[in-house]
Amino acid sequence: MVEYLQLGDDPHLVANVCDACGVTYFDRRNACAACGAREFSTTRLANTGAVRAFTIVHRAARGVPAPYVSAVVDLDGGGRVKSNIVNVEPTPENVSLGMRVRLATYVATTDDEGNEAVAFGYEPSPA
Repeated sequence: MVEYLQLGDDPHLVANVCDACGVTYFDRRNACAACGAREFSTTRLANTGAVRAFTIVHRAARGVPAPYVSAVVDLDGGGRVKSNIVNVEPTPENVSLGMRVRLATYVATTDDEGNEAVAFGYEPSPA
């Protein structure tokens, strides 16, 4: 569902990194918001990380199952992503700051022609 999710045998995220200052962006940029430089490289991000912040959402838009865990994940090796924590019961006992997580993909929806839209989240990972 997003360009920065690369599927295949080894799903992963890719990001644009400012060549001058190293700030990471998921979207295309004409210039770095941090330093103004205009040159970027593409890099593969780690599939693992730690929960930096989270909230349990109890009221969502129509058609979105709730409750669910919305989180910010600090990726190992650099980068930060906002995503849902999946494959876990959305209770405070099951999610914690610093919790280790790994990338997980899932089918978000299927259109009338049978095409699947694949999304990503993060799931609890052994330390």
